Amino acid sequence: MIHAIGMVEFTSIAKGIDAADIMSKTAEVEILVMKTLCPGKFMVLVSGDVSSVQQAVSAGAELGADTLVDQFVIPNVHHSILPAIGGGNDIPLPEIRAIGVIETYSVASAIEATDAAVKAANVEPLRLHLAFGIGGKSYCVLTGEVASVKAAVEVGSELAGEKGLLVHQLVIPRPHKQVLEGLL
Repeated sequence: MIHAIGMVEFTSIAKGIDAADIMSKTAEVEILVMKTLCPGKFMVLVSGDVSSVQQAVSAGAELGADTLVDQFVIPNVHHSILPAIGGGNDIPLPEIRAIGVIETYSVASAIEATDAAVKAANVEPLRLHLAFGIGGKSYCVLTGEVASVKAAVEVGSELAGEKGLLVHQLVIPRPHKQVLEGLL
C-alpha cells in the first residue's frame, strides 16, 4: 500500500534526471514515474512513507531549484489517484451523472488538485491527463452527483488557484454520451 506520493517537475530534462538520482539516494522511495513532458519538461513521481517522500522531494527540489516548475508531497494519497494517472478509472457511461474538469499549468498541481477534490466530496476521477501533447498543461475529469462534483471542483480549483496554476474549471451536468466517449 502506498502511504505517500511526492513529485518534482522541472523545465530541464537533465536537471530532472539528476534530481531523480539524488531523490533515490536521499531516502528510501520508489520511483513510480520518471519521464519527459511537453514542452520539454521532466517529472519525477515517488512513493514511500511520508518522511522519506518529504526528504526525497526536498532534495530534488533543492537540486533543481533554478528549473523547478512545481512540487508536492501528498500524505495518505487517495486510492483512486494512481489508477487515474495510469489511464483512468473504469466507470460505466450510464452511471456518469455529471463531470467536472480542473485544468492546470503543471502536472503537480493537477495531481494535487485531483487528490484534494476526491477527498472533499463523493466523486471519482475518470481521467488525469498529464501534459502529454497539450503544451505542458494537465487536467482531471471527475464524476459523481452534480452537487458533489461542484464541491470537488471548487476545492481542487482553489488549491491550484492558490499556486497561480489554475487555467480553468467547469462542471457539466448530464454530459452527452459523445462527450464522454471522447474523454475516455
